[in-house]
Amino acid sequence: MSSPYFLNDAEPWTELGDGIRRKIVGHTPELMSVLVQFDQGAIGTPHAHDAHDQIAFVISGAFSCEVGGVKRVLKPGDAFVAPRLTSHGVVALEPGSTLLDQFSPRREDYL
Repeated sequence: MSSPYFLNDAEPWTELGDGIRRKIVGHTPELMSVLVQFDQGAIGTPHAHDAHDQIAFVISGAFSCEVGGVKRVLKPGDAFVAPRLTSHGVVALEPGSTLLDQFSPRREDYL
């Protein structure tokens, strides 16, 4: 078993391009938590997951979000829920805007 701890300062960001980067916080077969940081103006292109439910919690910054056709601006402490097959996307409104994404089951494509 790998360590049960995530130490943020010890984990590097994985650059995804277009001003977006991520760190996997932890996972089990049923659950995954991922930090995703966006440069101001970076776009999380609208999409839907066939096999994953997702909750995105705003850690810092602000996001213009659209989930299931409903638009809203979210700030730290806010979140959205995107059940599988529900379209969702974001645009970062501030530098360093960060989400804590949680997926069930885990995203095997991230490993």
